[in-house]
Amino acid sequence: ANVEVFQQKYKEYEKDVAIEEIDGLQLVKKLAKNMEEMFHKKSEAVRRLVEAAEDAYLKHEFDADLQYEYFNAVLINERDEEGNYLELGKEFILVPNDHFNNLPVNISLSDVQVPTNMYNKDPAIVNGVYWSESLNKVFVDNFDRDPSLIWQYFGSAKGFFRQYPGIKWEPDENGVIAFDCRNRKWYIQAATSPKDVVILVDVSGSMKGLRLTIAKQTVSSILDTLGDDDFFNIIAYNEELHYVEPCLNGTLVQADRANKEHFREHLDKLFAKGIGMLDIALNEAFNMLNEFNHTGQGSICSQAIMLITDGAVDTYDTIFAKYNWPDRKVRIFTYLIGREAAFADNLKWMACANKGFFTQISTLADVQENVMEYLHVLSRPKVIDQEHDVVWTEAYIDSTLADDQGLVLMTTVAMPVFSKQNETRSKGILLGVVGTDVPVKELLKTIPKYKLGIHGYAFAITNNGYILTHPELRPLYEEGKKRRKPNYSSVDLSEVEWEDRDDVVMYLETVCFISLHSLGVALSRGHGKYFFRGNVTVEEGKVPTFSCSLHSSFIVNLVVPCLSYCNTDLHPEHRQMTQLEAIKRYLTGKEPLLQCDKELIQEVLFDAVVSAPIEAYWTSLALNKSENSDKGVEVAFLGTRTGLSRINLFVGPEQDFLTAEDKENIFNADHFPLWYRRAAEQIPGSFVYSIPFSTGNLTGWQKLSNISVLCELCNAASHVVHNFVCCSSHVNIKMFFPVPIAQRLKQTLEPCDTEYPAFVSERTIKETTGNIACDDCFKSFVIQQIPSSNLFMVVVDNECFSSLLNCLVHNESLKCERLKSQKIRRRPESCHGFHPEENARECGGVSGLSAKPSLVLLPLLLKIFSR
Repeated sequence: ANVEVFQQKYKEYEKDVAIEEIDGLQLVKKLAKNMEEMFHKKSEAVRRLVEAAEDAYLKHEFDADLQYEYFNAVLINERDEEGNYLELGKEFILVPNDHFNNLPVNISLSDVQVPTNMYNKDPAIVNGVYWSESLNKVFVDNFDRDPSLIWQYFGSAKGFFRQYPGIKWEPDENGVIAFDCRNRKWYIQAATSPKDVVILVDVSGSMKGLRLTIAKQTVSSILDTLGDDDFFNIIAYNEELHYVEPCLNGTLVQADRANKEHFREHLDKLFAKGIGMLDIALNEAFNMLNEFNHTGQGSICSQAIMLITDGAVDTYDTIFAKYNWPDRKVRIFTYLIGREAAFADNLKWMACANKGFFTQISTLADVQENVMEYLHVLSRPKVIDQEHDVVWTEAYIDSTLADDQGLVLMTTVAMPVFSKQNETRSKGILLGVVGTDVPVKELLKTIPKYKLGIHGYAFAITNNGYILTHPELRPLYEEGKKRRKPNYSSVDLSEVEWEDRDDVVMYLETVCFISLHSLGVALSRGHGKYFFRGNVTVEEGKVPTFSCSLHSSFIVNLVVPCLSYCNTDLHPEHRQMTQLEAIKRYLTGKEPLLQCDKELIQEVLFDAVVSAPIEAYWTSLALNKSENSDKGVEVAFLGTRTGLSRINLFVGPEQDFLTAEDKENIFNADHFPLWYRRAAEQIPGSFVYSIPFSTGNLTGWQKLSNISVLCELCNAASHVVHNFVCCSSHVNIKMFFPVPIAQRLKQTLEPCDTEYPAFVSERTIKETTGNIACDDCFKSFVIQQIPSSNLFMVVVDNECFSSLLNCLVHNESLKCERLKSQKIRRRPESCHGFHPEENARECGGVSGLSAKPSLVLLPLLLKIFSR
């Protein structure tokens, strides 16, 4: 009856209805233009910070005795036993702000975090904090211009982190804040160009004990500074070479999170013995870098060898002359482990003669700061070129802004900050990196889901990976978290393509809209291929009562005001408006400057007018409740593609249809809930059932009488694929659930992944039978479709029982192939590996260390430096 009422009203407007086929190419171009404007807006905010920071530093004169009381993010509002504010911890007003997930923040000022291992009153820190105070007014101005901005910040090369809005930082349970901005991807990508790195670790007998522990920590800290644009390998050496991962002999792998964690696990297996033969290790490293570069893989930019040892008996100039001089395309960074400086001269000579840097690491506390020095060296060419490359990171999880929808996906736009003082030009001094975070939901606003249909999805490709831009793909990064990946990692296009079937096959249109970004849109050929457009007047459109309430004892006309129907951020006078107020003002024409999605609003109004008569029908049902009590109806609801929902509760307000916990059923134009997607997939005239599923223990006859619970799992993602996987649940029945193709295409199974036997359901097959192998016997099963519904009846023989969850055989070759595989990604267009004006004599040192080379090598060194 509900369907008949709805269809009858549509017929009245049949002459005003137009059916349009979606033009994928035109759609993607239009969406790309909208996204380009958003990207430009965020980039300009960061560019203003760069200009302000560089101007402030240019005007500042370093004062070693400067005393400056700044707001330390850890100490603010802290008092001593006498009630006085701690030093650097004076009063800092914090007010909860809903834009920042109701966190207490100060939207007028920034504050400063200093890593635990650094002295917060070091002259370099204090001077940097002092001149960077000028960024406060730019932070505030950026936020006024674009209220959608969230965190803005400046990460200093000296280690401190200035964040706006100001917020209090809390130490962990050990009283430590391990955060160092210079280890973050946005900092490293903005400060340096991509690089290929070979790490050589001395594991000779002299490295036993604490030295080997420090060496392992040094390697781990170097890995922290590598990102997805970088490639690396680690070789331990004594009188022989020992690849930390033997299957990667002679090649480099991408420095993504999984690979770096894999190598860290293998570091613990290193032990010291024998004699260190550095010449063998250097020959291997140079040959590997040379051959890898010729394959066309890797960074195709900077190359470096990191040498971690407690000494070197020679300078190995003949090896450098053979492989690296005169061009010196491979930089050498040397790390002397231990307090002795007997061989320090040789190690420093190697670094200085190959445009690298030398440091001595005596304790574990020295590791992080000394490792960071190499980043400053690699940033020199970019600084001298004054190339302010804009960097967009791949998506990652930000737990600080987690909301009722869960963890927030974020990307960061960042730019480097340089010294513009003429006297420092050849030194190429990097001051730091500025950036701002951009929630992926901001990208969603430029790609409305209602334009893509039920199955459609879109993604943005940045300069180093994919950013998923629609929540329908959320299972991909949820699956990533299950696989021991605490942060979201970029997903290759092959992982989000769907099964190649006639009814769900996708086509992709991509358009490059700025130098390092692209937008892709995939649309289905089935449901959602056409737009159903109807025209109504504004007067007719006033029929619905717009409401944000999710609960009502009678009717709710829901046009979710949380969706961006109107852009209220553009003009200050609109920023306090709710979406509901904005829609009303737009319809009445009282706000000519208000920009709204006219197409979406008009379609919602059409749906509201056409669906209005169903109110009277539901009202009659409610009034005749006693006559309809045998029907057992608790709630009636209707949803349209444009996000309009009508809901009627027949049993009173205490029976909520949409609760705060029931996020999946919340319906709007950017999210089609499961019940809507299921129904849209079914053949017209069939009924769609969704039966609650409970994992409670069932015994005896209950197991068969409750067989209907299977339908919930059988159809949980039938709109995506028709593949189901069988797993053991109870003796008498098998519970079926789907594995989306998106999660299994081209996926390499790893040891101890769970393996399941799979079954395929086809609409044309009404019934199927088969056997399941269980150890030494078979179990028979029957699957039968229930006519005019989305239900299956499943019966499984209970004569034998066996778990079908099998652990895969450990396959070393599969593991090795996975390690070697690279995500297809676009390299940054610019590479700043070297610059002729670079001052390579700034190459490190230690106290008491003589930088004077031996008389034999002095002429050669001078000749090299003259180039």
